[in-house]
This record gives sequence, C-alpha cells and structure tokens, in this order.
Amino acid sequence: MELPTLVRLTTGITLLTCVLAVLGVQSYAAGRARRAALVDRLSHTGRLTTGGRRRHFRGLDRRLRRTGLGRRLELRLAATGLDITPGEFFVYMLAVVAGLWIVGEATLAPFFGPIAGLLGIWAAIQFLNWQRQKRIERFIGQLPELARILANATQAGLALRTAIGMAAEELEAPAGEELGRVSDQLAIGQSMDDALGELADRLPSRELVVLVTTLVLANRAGGQVVSALRNLTETLEERKETRREVRTQLSQVTMTSYAVPVLGIGALFLMNGVKDGALERMTGSPVGQACVIIAFALYALGFLLIRRMSRIDV
Repeated sequence: MELPTLVRLTTGITLLTCVLAVLGVQSYAAGRARRAALVDRLSHTGRLTTGGRRRHFRGLDRRLRRTGLGRRLELRLAATGLDITPGEFFVYMLAVVAGLWIVGEATLAPFFGPIAGLLGIWAAIQFLNWQRQKRIERFIGQLPELARILANATQAGLALRTAIGMAAEELEAPAGEELGRVSDQLAIGQSMDDALGELADRLPSRELVVLVTTLVLANRAGGQVVSALRNLTETLEERKETRREVRTQLSQVTMTSYAVPVLGIGALFLMNGVKDGALERMTGSPVGQACVIIAFALYALGFLLIRRMSRIDV
C-alpha cells in the first residue's frame, strides 16, 4: 500500500473515531440529563420543583441534600406542598434569623439577639409543621371521595394500579398530587406496599393508615376490595364530621396556647417602653440573664402543656 493512501486511510479512521467519540459524549450527557430530570421529577419534592420558575441557591441545595439534615428537610417540605427547595428554605430561614437577631438587639437589649434568633428557628420549624398539618387535614377531607373513586373503579373491573392513576387525575391537590407520586413510583417498578407506605409516611394520619392497610391487604390477598372500600367510605365520612366538631370545640384553647407566649413577649416591649434601657440594665448581670432564660423556658413549657392537654386524638 502506497504511503499517501495509508495516510489518507489513517486520517479517515481518526476522523471517524473522533466523530463517534463526540456523538458518544453527547449521547451520554443527554442520557444523564434525562436521568437527572426523571429522578428529580419522581423524588419526594420533584413534583413541587417542576413548575418552571428559576431555582436559587442550586449549589447549596445540592450539598444540603447530601446531608441527613437536608434529606429530612426535603421530606418535610414534600409533606407541606410548598414550592421551595431545601436550599432556598435554609437560606430564607437564616435571613429571618439574622433579621430577628438584629431587631432583638436594637429594640430590646443585646442579650435578646440570640434569643430572637432561636425564636426564628423555632418559628420556621413551626411554620413547616403548620403547613404539613394543614395539608394532612385537607388530604383527610378528600379521603372519603378517594375511597369512593377507588371502589367504583375496582367494581368496574379495573386493576388497583389503574384505579390509583384514575383517582390522581380526578382529585384536586393534595390528594391528586400524592396519588400521582404513587402512580409514578408504581410505573417505574416500585411495589404497591412500598409506594403506599411512603405515602403514609409523608402524610401520617389514622384515616390514611386504615386506607393504606386496606389497599395493601387487598393487593396481597387478591380479595374483593369493593365492599371494604364502601364500608371505609362511610366510616371516613363519620370521622370527618367528628374531627370538625372536636376542632371547633378546641379552637379557644388553641388560641390560648398561642396567646400565652405572645403576652410574655409583649410584656418585654412594654417594660422597655415604660423605662428606656430597663431590659439592658436587667440583662447586664448574670442573675438577670438567668431570670430571663427561666421566664422564657416557663412560657415555652406553658405553651407545650396547653397544646398537650388540648390534643384529642379522634
């Protein structure tokens, strides 16, 4: 073989190899992007982060998700239904803590800055708990309709997986979103027990546990689920009315539990307003600081005791 022919052949093979390498890299990158999008869409907060708005603090969010705190925060945010990532929530919480710290030092005394910051962290946690509980209450209110749809679908001869997908399309949030996640997990091969178990973990309630147990047992045993769901629908309707009556009766006690710490904080502002600099002089000694800490601890204890005594499980 002549040398020019050999050079051209070698050059052609080299160019072909480079083209194939570029195509392979592009295909690999596209596959990783599709996989990352699928994982994000089917993760605990995936449905909450696909709204199209631009996400902030992505680097911090990725690093935070690798930690145990970030994973717990991600699960808690998924249960609240908020359109926010763990990184965004963490930064916003730090901003609130810093703002309360500065306000506490400026309006009361330097000693109250760290206390105000701790109150900011507590307020952020309580906000998540409130959002989660509100979402759970809304989901519980939709459970009778959910059980009715599943009963009608299974009575019509549809499989339980298909019935769950149908309920996800017909129901509004939060039941529609949560069942959509269950349907997505079933579509990628997750078992019925695990998918429904994760649903019960995200939105814990007795009503949901009963429904999940009924569906899991019916799926394992292959028995008739229609009659069980019919009876469960009536029971859920009765429990819904009972919960509404109990919540109405305890509304005054609930407001009292929040009024107790508010009155304590208001007394501090009133004391400082009557005599400017009184709190700074009071917290200038270790005895005064200890008294303030004990007072805050007693207010917190009173809040917890009132909430505990007014908690009635139905």
